[in-house]
Amino acid sequence: MTDPLTRLRSALADRYLIEQQLGSGGMATVYAARDLKHDRLVAVKLLRPELAAVIGTERFLQEIRITARLGHPHILTLIDSGEADGLLYYVIPYVKGESLRDKLNREKHLPIDEALRITTAVASAIGYAHRHQRDPPGYQAGEHLAPRRRSDGGGLRHRDRGERRGRRTPDRDRPLSWDSCIHEP
Repeated sequence: MTDPLTRLRSALADRYLIEQQLGSGGMATVYAARDLKHDRLVAVKLLRPELAAVIGTERFLQEIRITARLGHPHILTLIDSGEADGLLYYVIPYVKGESLRDKLNREKHLPIDEALRITTAVASAIGYAHRHQRDPPGYQAGEHLAPRRRSDGGGLRHRDRGERRGRRTPDRDRPLSWDSCIHEP
């Protein structure tokens, strides 16, 4: 069987010229590509074939249709998506620059104003997506900061796959929303 990159290049040859791999993770591989119709650089995200087999084409396309409706300044706009030669992909704008991970690896610590600016932007995007019942593309569910209860000392804590960490309190099972945490005196 031909490798996924060769299949993707062949299947999308009339729309995109796949130029180079930008990165790869547990869910997908991202390629820089030239949008032939609009003569612009884009990023094509190709779901790993083994993940695509588990999710299924119809479910992926349904999720993408929902995601396409999101419009927020900190969520990349969906340009295109689909299934090509059995491969599931979507296309987003190409954003030049380093990733936050690369920046943190390089700098180790960010100035507080920059850390707050980034955190605020990310929280805004995730909040918007949740209000529209969608996680933004690339968001890792279960690996985010969750609000602590007032009796836990306030602030934020890391929540890992739904497991509770930190001090246990009598009100630990009480439902809590981001809005109640934000607006709480």
